[in-house]
Amino acid sequence: MSNLNEALAEAARVLSSASDVTLLGHVHPDADALGSALALGLALRRRGATVRVSFGAPDTVPETLKDLDSAGLLVPASEVPAAPEVLVALDTGSVSRLGPLADRVTTAGAVVVLDHHVSNPGFGTVNVIDPTAEATALVVLRLLDELGAEVDEPVARCVYAGLVTDTRSFRHARASTHLVAARLLEAGVDAEAVARPLMDSHPFGFLGMLARVLSRASLDASAAGGRGFVHAVVTLEDAAGLRPEEVESVVDLVRTTAEAEVAAVVKELSPGRWSVSLRAVRDVDVREVAQLLGGGGHRLASGFTASGSADDVVAALRSALETVAG
Repeated sequence: MSNLNEALAEAARVLSSASDVTLLGHVHPDADALGSALALGLALRRRGATVRVSFGAPDTVPETLKDLDSAGLLVPASEVPAAPEVLVALDTGSVSRLGPLADRVTTAGAVVVLDHHVSNPGFGTVNVIDPTAEATALVVLRLLDELGAEVDEPVARCVYAGLVTDTRSFRHARASTHLVAARLLEAGVDAEAVARPLMDSHPFGFLGMLARVLSRASLDASAAGGRGFVHAVVTLEDAAGLRPEEVESVVDLVRTTAEAEVAAVVKELSPGRWSVSLRAVRDVDVREVAQLLGGGGHRLASGFTASGSADDVVAALRSALETVAG
């Protein structure tokens, strides 16, 4: 913990003296990545720094996250400087997760890494990595306190967004994390207003997509060492006209299968290119499964990308799953 405290102090020193800061989330950012970046960005903007927040892909901000950007800090990847004065990478377990912006790690004057992925190798000049934190937003909140920044409603809302999503509505949260949530609510956060668009609101077309995808879902009760494996495939045709958020949320329904310890959703990004989301209930470390296939993540939530047919991807996944859980 002393090393973490020292890293926090060094990160605060670097950021408090910076006049220009670029904050990057991982490609296809979620609420923890962008919420963390925007919370810190707001605090740094108030200190007088020039601040921009971005990510490598896709080209547009997820619609469900737009309201977090109360100060207009988000810019397209094309507006990220070729050689940032100070670069902050948030919730990004490896350089490759920055996608097209990964080269900025080598051109930046200083690189601060803020993360909670245990697999993060520490690719920054300053690395604040706390694998015990349920969300990167918690790491950012500690840094905000180290900076002496005010955690008012706009900042607290961004932190809360990352926290409520990465803890699955606080089901995977320690007692101390519930106390943090109470602090954020006392700062003025409207919990329902933040959580509903992120987790409980979809366009009507989502229902039709779900009907098609779930009708093809497959359960193998003997897989994962007899613990059960369920998976579903979302094709480009299935996802036509829907936001990426809708496709991402399918795994939260597939994972409710009582007979399966492990759930996977195989999502078509482009013809022959797939993104796979993995979830486990408690016994199987799906991070190990994902790492065997070139990905990563957390023990109970991870992912990877792959090429080939959907059948090829599922076959490779089954093989990796048996290696880890069989």
